[in-house]
Amino acid sequence: MLTMEYSMPDLLLAAVTYGGYISLAKFALFLLLFFLALPLVTWTHEDAQAVGTRKVFWTTIVFAGWALGTILWLLIGNFYIGLLVYLIAAGVTSVSYAMHRNSLVPEFQRVLTPDHIKGLFTGEAKKLNATGQNFIFITANNNEVPVPNAKTPEFFGYKAAYDLFCDAIWRRAYDITFSPAHESYNVFYYVDGAALKQPSIPRDRTDYFIRFIKHLADLDPDEKRKPQKGKFAIFSDKQRYTWEVATAGSTAGEQARIKQLVQQSITKLDQLGLTEDQLNQLNRLRNAKQGLFIIAGPKNSGATTTFYSLLQNHDAFLNSITTVEKQTSADLPNITQNVFSLSDSGVTTFAKKLQSVVRMDPDIVGVGDCNDAETAQIAAAAAEDGKLIYLTLEADNVIKALKRWIKLIGDRNKAVRPLIGICSQRILRILCRNCRQAYEPNKELLHKFNVPPEKAKVLYRTGKVVYDKRGRPSPCDLCQETGFVGRMGIFEIILIDEKLRNAIVRSKSLADIAAHFRKAKMFYLQEQALKRVIAGTTSVNEMVRVLSTAKDHKSAKPTPQT
Repeated sequence: MLTMEYSMPDLLLAAVTYGGYISLAKFALFLLLFFLALPLVTWTHEDAQAVGTRKVFWTTIVFAGWALGTILWLLIGNFYIGLLVYLIAAGVTSVSYAMHRNSLVPEFQRVLTPDHIKGLFTGEAKKLNATGQNFIFITANNNEVPVPNAKTPEFFGYKAAYDLFCDAIWRRAYDITFSPAHESYNVFYYVDGAALKQPSIPRDRTDYFIRFIKHLADLDPDEKRKPQKGKFAIFSDKQRYTWEVATAGSTAGEQARIKQLVQQSITKLDQLGLTEDQLNQLNRLRNAKQGLFIIAGPKNSGATTTFYSLLQNHDAFLNSITTVEKQTSADLPNITQNVFSLSDSGVTTFAKKLQSVVRMDPDIVGVGDCNDAETAQIAAAAAEDGKLIYLTLEADNVIKALKRWIKLIGDRNKAVRPLIGICSQRILRILCRNCRQAYEPNKELLHKFNVPPEKAKVLYRTGKVVYDKRGRPSPCDLCQETGFVGRMGIFEIILIDEKLRNAIVRSKSLADIAAHFRKAKMFYLQEQALKRVIAGTTSVNEMVRVLSTAKDHKSAKPTPQT
């Protein structure tokens, strides 16, 4: 009987043969996978030492998986089944090590993640360098920031900032906030006055992002408790964007807010969204020689814009105009703007600052953000002493503004005597003309708002998401999926003459005053908003969103005159 002995090379050749002949393709694949495992084992040994884990243990595990897979491949008679077993044995041990080492390193150093695999094929550093002429970070010292070396903390922060600002600029976000949660950060964009929640960002990724923008703004990256504020810029698509970053510590972690700084232009009265009658009412104030006019609204309702527009509506060459403000929002040409600061010598309160300005004897005085009795009383006295006073007050509507004004003065007669009018306002987002959708309104809804069905046969709402042929969402290029582009104001305005002044003094309740204002043809905010809804300029949901913070007048509900 003839016996034969087989060596390892013989087994290797037998494993990749069929029909007595060697398959060169199978043999080449075997050799390729066999020798590719060698650098994998070497990398595991070096990487385990670099990340501070057990190098001997993990090198042995990865080597054992590769060796066992190779032996089984040779012993299994079927080439393809052996290949599958080899890949499983080598893959399980390699992936196990990758998962272990990823738990020990920052996100930018992790391997086999979607971002890591994508970077292998796209070359993130080369891609970012290619955008150099279209997207540039500019520090507070006006220096351009080059793309950092790949796989470094600086590069990871740069990449996170690049992705976020590209998206924020495209979505028209002017304000971005980062609030720490348990394992991530909540991110909000503010677009057209509304907060839009974005996907959460992992905490470690946000840490590198915040550290990077701190470097841009020339802040201390290691200071995570004390408030810090600085500026930086971005050059994108031939346009420069200046941003202000503010950071502060909290019990949950470091918070950050990034706000785009825009040179605010002064809006003229006829650009605010006033009706023709309302515009005529406010234009009459140009002829007033003295008195006090209140501009009311909650925060972020556009009251400051109206305040500036009214001041600019007067001829600054014929009148001496000055303001007293806690913070300016825009520069008013030919108007003296005084900013109150606790560092002012000899001035301890906002009211005293106003008093010093009034003593300079200007013709018109703008008082920003009146919220104390002393300031209100000085403004009222100046209005009776021949000055025209424009004063902003935080209140939900005209009636509540009057109520608060009387409370600040402390006497109804003294409060009403210099008063020549009150204005209250809100800002509504404008529906995107490109993707808004028409629909037939529910009759019950129209009845709820006292709108005759024949006057609102068709209303409009934000468009639904549109998908392309591959089932991917196709966002609107004009509104970037928000459904709105731009904003407009809605107002309720009452000018107070002697007849209304006497009626206010005699009225026993706010409901009685509201009834007198109604007889004077004052339209309520809800009525003004409904007109915009019926005209297709905005939506019912937007109207409800904006007006839901304010309670209705305590008087009987008015019938909208649409």
